[in-house]
Amino acid sequence: MFNYKETNSAATNKKIPFQNNISRSLSKDILENIKRIKDDFGDSSDLVIRHETLGEGMQYSFAVIHIDGISNEKLVNDGIINKIVKINAEKETTLSLTDLENGLKSVIAVSSLKSQSSYTNLLSALLIGDTVVLLDHDSNFLVACTKMVQSRSISEPSTQTVIRGPKDSFTESLRTNTSLIRNRIQHPALRIESMKIGEVTRTDVEIMYIKGVVDEELLREVKHRLEAINADEILESSYIENYIQNDQKTIFPTMINSERPDAVVGNLLEGRVAIFVAGTPFVLILPATFTQFFQSPEDYYQSSYIGTFLRLLRYMSFWTALFAPGIFIAITSFHQAVVPTVLLVSLAAQREGVPLPAIVEALGMELIFEVLREAGIRMPRAVGQALSIVGALILGQAAVQAGFVSASMVIIVSITAIASFTIPYYNMSIAARILRFILLLAAAYIGLFGMLIGGLIILLHMCSLRSFGEPYFAPFGPFRIKSQKDTILVVPSQGNTKTVKEQRSGE
Repeated sequence: MFNYKETNSAATNKKIPFQNNISRSLSKDILENIKRIKDDFGDSSDLVIRHETLGEGMQYSFAVIHIDGISNEKLVNDGIINKIVKINAEKETTLSLTDLENGLKSVIAVSSLKSQSSYTNLLSALLIGDTVVLLDHDSNFLVACTKMVQSRSISEPSTQTVIRGPKDSFTESLRTNTSLIRNRIQHPALRIESMKIGEVTRTDVEIMYIKGVVDEELLREVKHRLEAINADEILESSYIENYIQNDQKTIFPTMINSERPDAVVGNLLEGRVAIFVAGTPFVLILPATFTQFFQSPEDYYQSSYIGTFLRLLRYMSFWTALFAPGIFIAITSFHQAVVPTVLLVSLAAQREGVPLPAIVEALGMELIFEVLREAGIRMPRAVGQALSIVGALILGQAAVQAGFVSASMVIIVSITAIASFTIPYYNMSIAARILRFILLLAAAYIGLFGMLIGGLIILLHMCSLRSFGEPYFAPFGPFRIKSQKDTILVVPSQGNTKTVKEQRSGE
């Protein structure tokens, strides 16, 4: 992604064009105020200013200012400009300034109308899509709510699909996203707190939680970390995640990002905090533990037996995607004695004409599959899926026939690639895919002993991580016996929900 801070180191010291005179108050001369606004916006083409006169003797003038594209043009024309123009016809006597301001407030037909005097608020109002009404001989101005956010309609989730369950997902509109939660939690205890983060982008960020269920200490920590962010741009929720997570050097995700409203609702009911960021359909959920990344909303829409089976399948797939290639390399290279004789003869026959060492063969196939997977994502949707499937079949078959790789290696790599797709959260799947290469190298040089050391290092690393005070590997490390019932097994819903505070105490 383009980052102007990397391409121009001096950019970090630059200020917003109007920042030098932003603290000055408005003048009572409307022409001076209009010129000042034009200068601060660089006389942008989307800045719309309509300057007209009012009163029987045309003794007053007004200006309606908004930014085209982010303001509701129809509301500006019908609810503001047309209403103001009618004032002249209704008033037969000369208007005073007070009468004019009160008259404007009574005729402007918008949902919210405020009188303000700060130039900072004027600029902020214009930048979010509101309309500003300036009056001559008056340092105050009116702010009318006319903002209009362009967004796509609610559609089916693209990254977290389910067979049974709700099919709606978040969009890029912040208010649409919060309304999806409000529709599911119709209780006054649901609280939303908003703030703006980013010196330049001024991105709207909202914290959502349920009062009385959330851990107050957790809530204070989240607010403290968000308020401590000092950045120019916040373009997506991943920017927030990078700034507030406990350990930025770990490969494991320590916060959940979800585009499913039902997943966010479930976590809110358990006492977690959700962070909504304007401009992205992905909502952050925190704190997060390792076991949460293997839980899908669909687990609770099926019977507990089916949900348990699917969850066990995901755990097995994760460890398969992480260890299977390394174990295969270690056994075939160092520990042939543990392989049954018939299978060992078959594997030896397959590798008879292969000129490459097993580790080179495995790394090559793994990299090819990763390239095919990435190409399938970046290609147009109509051909991306066909490319990844057909490419894998053709390349795998051709590589075996040409003698570059063995058929058993193609099978192991294929099973590993398929297993990684069963993990509900993409960032946990990526962590397994990257660590798989490290374990492959350890197995190639030290065998199963290297796999054991690598596995222990990964386990110790996960036990050392924390997500907003919550141990990452909980409730296994530290072990909490009363919190085990919804980690690996899916239990019936009666009395199933535990808040974060209860989970931490092990109650």
